Amino acid sequence: MKRLFLIEFDKLRTNRSSRILIGAYFILLTSIALIAAIEFDIGSIKFHLAEQGIFNFPYIWHFNGFIGAWFKIFLAVVIVSMTANEYSNKTIKQNLIDGLSKREFLHSKWIMISAFSGISTLFIFVVSLILGLMYSNYTELGIIFSDLEYLLAYFLKLVAFFAFCLFLGTAIKRSAFALGFLGVWQMFEGICYGLLKWKSPSWIDADQMFRLFPLNAMSNLIPEPFTRLSAVRTLAEQVGEVMQINSAVRFWDIVIVVLWSYIFYFLTYRLLKRRDL
Repeated sequence: MKRLFLIEFDKLRTNRSSRILIGAYFILLTSIALIAAIEFDIGSIKFHLAEQGIFNFPYIWHFNGFIGAWFKIFLAVVIVSMTANEYSNKTIKQNLIDGLSKREFLHSKWIMISAFSGISTLFIFVVSLILGLMYSNYTELGIIFSDLEYLLAYFLKLVAFFAFCLFLGTAIKRSAFALGFLGVWQMFEGICYGLLKWKSPSWIDADQMFRLFPLNAMSNLIPEPFTRLSAVRTLAEQVGEVMQINSAVRFWDIVIVVLWSYIFYFLTYRLLKRRDL
C-alpha cells in the first residue's frame, strides 16, 4: 500500500496544475471561517451571521460538512485530469511494464481517493472545532462531540463522488469530456426525476426512486442545514410557512452511497481489465 501511495504522490507532486487546484481547495475550505466576519446593518437591525448559531456545537458539524462538500469539484478535476493524463502520457502503460498489475493500478487511484477524502474530513473537523470553540454557546464535551455522523457522511460523499469521477476519467479518457459528462449526468438525473413525478404510476414513489440515483444519493447524505436555524424557522412562521425539518443522516442513504462506490470500483476495474492498454 505504501508503494502505491508513493507512486500517486509522486505524480501529484510533479503536476503543477494539480498542486494549484489542491491548494485552492483547502484555501476555500479555510474560507468557511470568513463567514464569521459577515456583518451588516439594516436600519436599526444589526446582523452578525456568527451570532445566528451557525458555529454552535453540534450544528457546526452539519453546516460545515454541507458547505465544504460544495468545493469537492476542485479535487474532482484533479482526479479526472490525472486519470486522463495516464492515457495521454502513456504512464499507465509504463506502470504496467514496470510490473504494476491493473488491479494494483486501480488500488493506487483508490488510495488517492481515500487520502483526499480522509484529509479533507480531518481538515473540516479541525476548522469546525476551532470555529466552534471560538463562537459556540455550548462547549461541554458531550455536546462538542455529538452529531459527528455528519463527518462520516462527508467522508463517504467525497469517496463516492471521486469514485464516480475516476470511473468517468477511465471510461472517457479525456478530462474535459469526462467533466462535461458529469454535468450532463446531473441534468439527466433531474430530468428523470421530473419524468417520474409526471408520468410514473401511483404505486411508484418518485422521491424514493430518486434516492437511488448516484449523485442524488450523495447529495442526500448531508441534508441542507439552514432549516435548523432558529432565525430561518422564525421567518418562515411569520409568513405562514410550516417547515419540515429532516436533517438526520439516514442509514439507507449511507447504504446506497456505499453500494454506488463499490459499483464504480467494479466498473472501473472491468474497463481496465478488458481494455488493451
